[in-house]
Amino acid sequence: MSNKNSSSSSSSAGIGFTGLLTVAFIVLKLCHVINWAWVWVLSPLWISFLLVILVFAIYLGIIIWIRKL
Repeated sequence: MSNKNSSSSSSSAGIGFTGLLTVAFIVLKLCHVINWAWVWVLSPLWISFLLVILVFAIYLGIIIWIRKL
């Protein structure tokens, strides 16, 4: 007889590297350890977003190029 609990089969994704880095930068900024502009404190978020957009654009460009052949 199996005693499986429904909560044991759930999965968790976690926060990830860029999330941890962003939280660390925010904490350092609020504790006045670093004196960066907010755009650089939040840079792990927008740099990651731009990288995803770049990869998607390259992928889309390759698909369009292959269809033209």
